[in-house]
Amino acid sequence: MTDERESKAGKVLPLRRKNGKCPLCGKPSRDAYRPFCSKRCADLDLGRWLGERYRIPGETVPTDVMPDGEDEV
Repeated sequence: MTDERESKAGKVLPLRRKNGKCPLCGKPSRDAYRPFCSKRCADLDLGRWLGERYRIPGETVPTDVMPDGEDEV
């Protein structure tokens, strides 16, 4: 799946969200910050990613074991 589509004039256009609302606050999104409504909401979302608030559940991997059987130096 791509995030773009081709117009009749041959230009590539970005796809738009159906509801056009900011996923954080629900206000209408703006093209400059899409899918968010403002730089503030975009920065809040980035902060959540960097602060590891968004996670995919899984098994915990021990930090003292190196991949491929390599020993730590």
